[in-house]
Amino acid sequence: MSESNSLYERLGRRDGIARISRAIIQNHLANPLVSQRYSTIDDMARVERRVIEFFCAGSGGPEHYTGQDKRHTHQGMNVSEQEFVAVIDDAMAALESCGIDAPTRTEVLGILWSMKNEVVRV
Repeated sequence: MSESNSLYERLGRRDGIARISRAIIQNHLANPLVSQRYSTIDDMARVERRVIEFFCAGSGGPEHYTGQDKRHTHQGMNVSEQEFVAVIDDAMAALESCGIDAPTRTEVLGILWSMKNEVVRV
């Protein structure tokens, strides 16, 4: 795809982002550093919907995110720096396994990393 395409388009629009989001969640469930946080979620379908919405809206798509902001979502969870990095690693692995090119993965990495202060130890 051309570099002029939006991040949303380069990620495969809603269908591609849904596939990536599912892969990220599966990676989290398999990751010993964060799996306990995800394996106890009662409504994984709701979490998946919110992840897809967040990723779509955050990458320039037309979808609207209906969940809470990052700080409120993670308030009181005491997410460590190691968990934050593990989640980002899982996301990067999912992007790669879904065939997303390196420049686009790097762009997503920058976006995710910029959220650290809204997630870690809030």
